[in-house]
Amino acid sequence: MFWSIKLKQLIPNLILAIVTTIFIISSPGFSQTVQITPTNPQLGDTLSVVIQESIGGATPKVNMDGKTYPFFSIGENKLRALLPTTPLDRPGTRQLQITTETGVQNVNVNLQGRSFPTQSIWLPPGKDSLKGTDLEFDRVGEFKKLVTPEKFWNGPFLRPNQGPVSTIYGVRRYYNGEFAENYYHRGVDYADYNGSPVVAPAAGRVALVGLESQGFEIHGNTVGIDHGQGVTSVFIHLSRINVKEGDFVKAGQLIGAVGSTGASTGPHLHWGLYVSGQAVDPVPWRYKGIE
Repeated sequence: MFWSIKLKQLIPNLILAIVTTIFIISSPGFSQTVQITPTNPQLGDTLSVVIQESIGGATPKVNMDGKTYPFFSIGENKLRALLPTTPLDRPGTRQLQITTETGVQNVNVNLQGRSFPTQSIWLPPGKDSLKGTDLEFDRVGEFKKLVTPEKFWNGPFLRPNQGPVSTIYGVRRYYNGEFAENYYHRGVDYADYNGSPVVAPAAGRVALVGLESQGFEIHGNTVGIDHGQGVTSVFIHLSRINVKEGDFVKAGQLIGAVGSTGASTGPHLHWGLYVSGQAVDPVPWRYKGIE
């Protein structure tokens, strides 16, 4: 059973992704020019922080809300850090503290609020009591912590399945009548027939393959792709898996098929996109891309 989200709820996301521009900041006494996108971020967006810095000294870093994120090379003397935001964050002014060999610069960013719809899910008998296993939570948790220095993706991400979107990112949920506290839908669901193809939205290395038969009782058959620099994708509820751990896949390559394994109400693909272990909205990555 799937709950469709009205088109008008998607429009703000699409507009934001399409019109994203660059916010450029420079301060007296600080040799860096800082580029931050998007200029008007909202909950669920990925903040891109780009600086010019000679490579070879101490690695620059940026701190937000007490968490430190690394910079990675994306070109000659150009470094970029990716900062995740989620529906559970508090909207308002965020101070980014950027530390390099030349000093420390504080930059304020206004994180806008966003309204997320609520949905009721009724799991069928036999799946309504699933709690998950230590095996699956440990393996998925370790996968989301991956921070590979190389950047494997190039350009906007592809749609991993051609079925209609049945649940958007950020939805809050009732499961069998009970509200899930501190929960939000950590991805996008595509409702398609059992066995329909699932492709990699971007290049990367397959770093996780989990099977329902091995204890992935919530996620079901699962594939995780490491896109590099702290960006990972998780695909769950698959009926078939066409890759193995260690494979390098290209954008658009077949990795599996839609199914209903794990805690699922019917055939669909759940795609979760993570930055530094936090689930972000995949929509801007698809329609604008983050280079």
